[in-house]
Amino acid sequence: VQSYTVYNHMLLPASFKGIEEDSRHLKNNVQLWDVSGERQVQIHGPDAAKLTQLITCRDLSEAKDYLCYYAPIIDDKGKIINDPLIMKVGEKTWWLSIADTDVLLYAKGIAIGMNLDVEITEPNVNILAVQGPKSFELMSRVFKDIDKLKFFNFKRFDFQNHKFLIARSGWSKQGGFEIYVDHDEIGVQLYDQLLSDGKDLGARPGCPNLIERIESGLLSYGNDMDMNDTPLECGLDAFVSFNPDIEYLGKEVLKKQQQQGVSRSLVGIMMDLKEISVTQYLPILNGQNKIGTLRSACYSPDFGKCLGIAMVDKAHQTLDQDLKLQINGIEISAKMTNLPFTK
Repeated sequence: VQSYTVYNHMLLPASFKGIEEDSRHLKNNVQLWDVSGERQVQIHGPDAAKLTQLITCRDLSEAKDYLCYYAPIIDDKGKIINDPLIMKVGEKTWWLSIADTDVLLYAKGIAIGMNLDVEITEPNVNILAVQGPKSFELMSRVFKDIDKLKFFNFKRFDFQNHKFLIARSGWSKQGGFEIYVDHDEIGVQLYDQLLSDGKDLGARPGCPNLIERIESGLLSYGNDMDMNDTPLECGLDAFVSFNPDIEYLGKEVLKKQQQQGVSRSLVGIMMDLKEISVTQYLPILNGQNKIGTLRSACYSPDFGKCLGIAMVDKAHQTLDQDLKLQINGIEISAKMTNLPFTK
């Protein structure tokens, strides 16, 4: 591993052979990702379903115990706290597979304040992601009938007489699986088996890739969006329910915003640059007007320019038009686009 970042108080690999080489390899082969920083918040007890629904704007009233639900966690102002995958893994047990914020503490605060009958813990579950176009062949060599698992479904599969929960999911658009490793010793054996069985497929260690995820329009919490943004501003309308029969924090605020319309939203931005570094939100100016902020960006070899994700005022969104923008004090030829990016 070449570099790390910190994610949920843990070290998360950021590159192995450089992000460009890692991106090429991911798009053509199969990688094993240690994404144990994607912690699980377990909510268990008689009021588990009530608490889980209270903190997300997605309707979970008909949640099935074999489906993964992308579900923004929001506060009483409708702002995004986190954007996990939520799974009902038992009759009274839910797992929230979280991004980089302390959801466990947030959930505990709501539970205590409302006197809910739940137990909230962080189980010893560490995710091993198998990603890339050849992930399907590799996983089929190790797990019987896993090729029948549908997208965003999960099921338990046997390895060394242990049942691992496996979801067909992952933070790339190249396809793959996430293995919820809840047995340390057998988990190491599984990692070694996958690496060995995948030699002819080019299997090697990898990690979430900046280039691939931006090209694919996959949003990163803490980068493209944070707790100052609402799901509607971030294009997550499909995951916001206004079902009158469900209750969640911030619902009335989001209902009002939906009726009035958002004043800003996330867009893609293509820039005629060979490199760019975004370590904080960079102001975007059109002439003398600040029209938004560049949230994240990278150089894409496939597109031959820098791609970014930006929060831009609706009044200044001119999609697919050639623009001259000032970003970080530099005048740049750029074009705003929808996400994900297309050539």
